Amino acid sequence: MAILQPLIDIPAICYAHGSRHAVVSPGSRSAALTLAFARHGGFQMHVCMDERSAAFIGLGIAQQTKSVVVLICTSGSAAYNFAPGVAEAFFQQIPLLVLTADRPKDWLHQYDGQTIYQNEIYGKHVKRSFELPSDYGHKDAVWAINRIVNEAISLSGTNPNGPVHINVPIREPFYPSKEEEFVQSANIRIIKQEVADQMIPIDLWNTLLDELDSAKRILIVGGQHNPDPELSTVLAQIAEEWNVPVVGDCISNLYGSELFIRHHDLFLGNAEDENLAPDLLITFGLSLVSKELKLFLRKNRPSQHWHIGQDSFLADPIQSLTRQIPAEPLYFFQTLFEKIDYQLFVENSDIQNDTAYGALWQQKEYEIRRRKQEYIHNLSSLNDLTAIDFIFHAINGHSQLHIGNSMAIRYANALGVESSLGLYCNRGTSGIDGCVSTAVGAALVNNLPTLLIVGDVSFLYDRNGLLIQHLPDNLKIVVVNNAGGNIFRMIDGPAGLPELGEYFETRHSFTAKRTCEDSNIAYFELRDIALMQSTIAEFLASNTISLLEIFTDPEENRRTWKALKSRRV
Repeated sequence: MAILQPLIDIPAICYAHGSRHAVVSPGSRSAALTLAFARHGGFQMHVCMDERSAAFIGLGIAQQTKSVVVLICTSGSAAYNFAPGVAEAFFQQIPLLVLTADRPKDWLHQYDGQTIYQNEIYGKHVKRSFELPSDYGHKDAVWAINRIVNEAISLSGTNPNGPVHINVPIREPFYPSKEEEFVQSANIRIIKQEVADQMIPIDLWNTLLDELDSAKRILIVGGQHNPDPELSTVLAQIAEEWNVPVVGDCISNLYGSELFIRHHDLFLGNAEDENLAPDLLITFGLSLVSKELKLFLRKNRPSQHWHIGQDSFLADPIQSLTRQIPAEPLYFFQTLFEKIDYQLFVENSDIQNDTAYGALWQQKEYEIRRRKQEYIHNLSSLNDLTAIDFIFHAINGHSQLHIGNSMAIRYANALGVESSLGLYCNRGTSGIDGCVSTAVGAALVNNLPTLLIVGDVSFLYDRNGLLIQHLPDNLKIVVVNNAGGNIFRMIDGPAGLPELGEYFETRHSFTAKRTCEDSNIAYFELRDIALMQSTIAEFLASNTISLLEIFTDPEENRRTWKALKSRRV
């Protein structure tokens, strides 16, 4: 076993760089890696038999801890099954260190089991790929492994964060004998890669302030962003004191101010929207959920558009970008507010932007919020809207929210949902796979009441995320079961096709009940609006992991959603 000493040392390097969690999928070729992390003693080990779910569980843990999570799997197709979670982590900028055990390259195309092309298997969906030497006899190989692991974990946790892959060819024998102990090497070298502060130079600040001063209609838009109370506070100050509208999808995690524009999904799309068009658009964060907002901004392109963020790519989804400013949003907006505030104090003046512009956005927000509440209050049937809206009001922002893709996140965004504990959704690739597993990973480490709202197809697709030994008691799951992919009934393309039910919605009769029985999850179901209040109250009061399945009619869902979206101001 001494020939595998460099692998035994990998956990010590990861631990020194701040990693504390490893997600393992069982396998033989990966035995040395698994045992090294398990016997290190400093890692919380999470075992999931399905690699696809394991990757998303790791993503959920890294999302909450803001530190690199290690994924370990055996060779062959197991490594491919990490791919959806790795791709999501890449586009959502979440740090993962992916260790895939492999057979030495000598055995490729030799009819040997579980031997495929694993080096660079994730392509461009990782920040970088590495491969370790398969033989450790020469001191240069030991040096290379140490250097590669140090570089890989540092790269994963450097802005913008993301997954990094190390392929690890391992020769037999890889199981220790009973007499052998795993003892890390003395004086393991730890290499810290220091990162310079991303400060904006004074000359650029002066230019930005001049551009800001010349803009009359300023609009701030937040994309997907982790919860940051300080950022919400300074943006609320800007909205209040400068009368600048701040628009945020639910995944932007802006919280705590009635001045934030949250219901843009429900009022953008009118002919008179050009009155809301900005001269200067300032964006931050990653993707936007709202199609209406994206279309509005693309149609009414500002003369100046700044994007604030430390992205590796030049992202221009609005097709109007004029400046990409490499700074953290909190630093940028705090400094901007301080500079303008000081300037106005010295000049004894007010900011010269168009205050009527901000008032117009606020008027639209207030009116559509009132109409939305009236509309939902008058609905008398059990449907997706009435059920989800009732649940959001019942938790009153006091649960961390995880929202599935497809219609679930669209409902949340249209309803203007917010949570003081954060709202998360896998909008990196926006796939339905991994929604359950990500929430499981988050709840394992966040020590918070955690609520997942997910559609039936998304839940069924990711049930293997529940195949872990210790499910978190702080997790509650709401499955909205409309017996298929209800989103295809909502969008114009497939909605009118005769093949809708068979090839798009994929109608089914499955429920979550037997899954709950298999996983020892408390199960609740809701089929009648008269029982909604009592059933949801009982479900939320449960002190163990619980699942509420809400059965709704797809045609009723289509009707109520279309009616809500048509209530424009």
